[in-house]
Amino acid sequence: MVFVHGIGGLRNPARELTAWTRALAAGMREAGHSATARDLVSEDSGRHVFVHYADLFGRGQAQGGDAPGVAGGVGAEAEILSDLLVAWVDGLAAEHSDERVRKILDHARAEAEPRAQEQGSLAVVRRALNVATTLLALKPWGAAARWITPKVMVSHLGQVARYLARAEPDARGIGLDRRIRARVAEAIGDGPAVVVAHSLGSVVALETLHQLSTPVPLFVTLGSPIATRTVVWPRLLPQPPSVPESAGEWLNFWDRDDIIAVRPHLERELRPSGGGVAPTSRRVDSDGTWVHDAGKYLAQPAVAGPVAQALAGTAGGPGSGGGSG
Repeated sequence: MVFVHGIGGLRNPARELTAWTRALAAGMREAGHSATARDLVSEDSGRHVFVHYADLFGRGQAQGGDAPGVAGGVGAEAEILSDLLVAWVDGLAAEHSDERVRKILDHARAEAEPRAQEQGSLAVVRRALNVATTLLALKPWGAAARWITPKVMVSHLGQVARYLARAEPDARGIGLDRRIRARVAEAIGDGPAVVVAHSLGSVVALETLHQLSTPVPLFVTLGSPIATRTVVWPRLLPQPPSVPESAGEWLNFWDRDDIIAVRPHLERELRPSGGGVAPTSRRVDSDGTWVHDAGKYLAQPAVAGPVAQALAGTAGGPGSGGGSG
């Protein structure tokens, strides 16, 4: 199994792998797959990998300034971040009908709109900070400010913009997005592999799978921004967006209170594969304030159950021959 993380700062891959597998195992046990859960967390299983790429977003990888969320301080990244703000608020508004919430979202939408007199990426970042401040003061996301500040949120959204800008070449001329996908491709290898991707990682994994022929019995996306129609969608590779031919099944999970997973119904948007595989989107409901957390998704029985079944049916995978209890 291959885990692909999303937006956020540097991680310790070993600790993250332990945390993700434990969260998933907890969900498996609740879903009735205790034997697969035991295999998943066993120290000698060695069959699952946590792909870490957050270090590639380090400022040493980019040329130019240090505006939060924008790599070089100018150019495509700032433009994408600007568009992402509008799409972000529009997506949230589409999923919420409460009148009070909508009024605040209308205010955030006005803040998100580019201004004719706006000059440079710092103006975009200031606008982004205003939008994030407004949204993080709104229920159900208000209490999340204890874990994520508007500045951190904008920086994390900026990672999406930087990936989609297809820029920041290294000394070999290889862009940031290609370097990230190369890590995922290396982890998947010859497979077969169950791929579980969170947040921005779902975009990375989708594009990577289109480049590989490795069999993927189950592709799971959590809190995905793939269907952000005016920003992510038209910049996905390849176009038009479709299900990778290697995917045997694609399950997409979203939480209504997930501030990142806007327009979550992927089956309405993506073309099915040649074999007729289309995404299936399922809503989950987590407790707490910051529900975008990967661990909260993984611990959901609705998420963990299908993963356990896929692992049990994958040759050499955890749980094969062991059944579930």
